[in-house]
Amino acid sequence: MKRNRLSGNIMIYTVMSISGFIMLYPLLWMISATFKTNPEVTENISLFVKSPVFDGYRDLLNSYGGNITCFRALFNTWSFLIPKVIFTVISGAVTAYGFSRFSFPFKKLLTALLISSMFIPDTVMMIPQFIMFSRFGWVDSPLYPALVVPSVFAFDAYFVFMLMQFMKSLPSELDDAARIDGCSSVQILIHITAPLMRPALVSCAVFQFIWTSNDFTGPLLYVNTPERYPLSVFIRLAMDAESGFQYNRVLASALLAVIPSLIVFFCSQRFFTDSITSGAVKG
Repeated sequence: MKRNRLSGNIMIYTVMSISGFIMLYPLLWMISATFKTNPEVTENISLFVKSPVFDGYRDLLNSYGGNITCFRALFNTWSFLIPKVIFTVISGAVTAYGFSRFSFPFKKLLTALLISSMFIPDTVMMIPQFIMFSRFGWVDSPLYPALVVPSVFAFDAYFVFMLMQFMKSLPSELDDAARIDGCSSVQILIHITAPLMRPALVSCAVFQFIWTSNDFTGPLLYVNTPERYPLSVFIRLAMDAESGFQYNRVLASALLAVIPSLIVFFCSQRFFTDSITSGAVKG
């Protein structure tokens, strides 16, 4: 039995290792390609670098189409990315708490409208949103209000719905016990419900972080000044043929855009496995 168990474990770990390498190969190739020349990049898909060059990373300090560098574009990305993530988590938690814990007129209708809004394609909303934000004077603003302000009002219904489903699984007796102790609804949300919802809140933050980092259409619509472009748009500028297309430069910019998302995901990975019971015991 021990021999069969050992052989089974070896087979499982072998298959998992091969599958993991296949999934990681594109990322590993992108890293190695940042040290390759154009002919070597198009020649094969090998991870081996014949003649390493560092032009791709050195060119990150250069400007391609407007007075902006790769690091400036990264700073622009983070200037609206961090507030958007914070406002998404706060507004989503407050809205989900209201829908799942309170009774009010037309609650079922509003819940149905909230869920149905998730089925509306983003492309349908682009024109009316652009017209509205233009009249507000939010287009090409240095504070990126067109990208940040909607998250203050729980614009992403998916996160609200996800938090609602998670909150419904929490026992309402905890809220009742807190009210007996004199806690208000805000105190219950902050001190009781939010700590138990930490896995769901972290999931919302990670998803919003990754989606906003990869967003290209939004900044392209609402940002017109090259100095304010985020990294997603800057990578497109780096592919401009007029400045000489270099694969290592483009891939180095893409790697710089991917690294923060990977760090955030791996640092928050343990929160995905947290259970409600462990959070209640800690509380």
